[in-house]
Order: sequence, then structure tokens, then C-alpha cells
Amino acid sequence: MATHNWKKWLKAALVRAVKTVAQSAIATIGVSATLDSIDWLTVCSTALVAGLLSLLTSVAGLPEVED
Repeated sequence: MATHNWKKWLKAALVRAVKTVAQSAIATIGVSATLDSIDWLTVCSTALVAGLLSLLTSVAGLPEVED
């Protein structure tokens, strides 16, 4: 049973992290005036840090996964 909860938690945490990465990338791209002025390194690093923070936040608990 514990393995099932672990897998369910991991799936929910990864889904949340991927959504956070996408939202952060969209927000970072959105502040650029034109496509050729986008600093893609900044976009990627911002999005990845947001994803990592999302995973760390999920350690506190996910409402999608019951205990």
C-alpha cells in the first residue's frame, strides 16, 4: 500500500512541477518585447528553478493525494 501512495504522490508532484515549469516559461517569455530578444538561458533556468521549488513544496503534502 505504501508503494502505491509513493507512486501516486510522485505522479501528482511531477504533474504539478511540469505545469509550474510551463507557467514560469510562459511568464518569462511574456515579458520580452520580441521573440529575438528572449534570453533563452534565463527562460530555461527560471523555469527549471520553479519546477524544483514546486517539487520541494510538494514534500509538504499534495491535496491530490490522500494519506
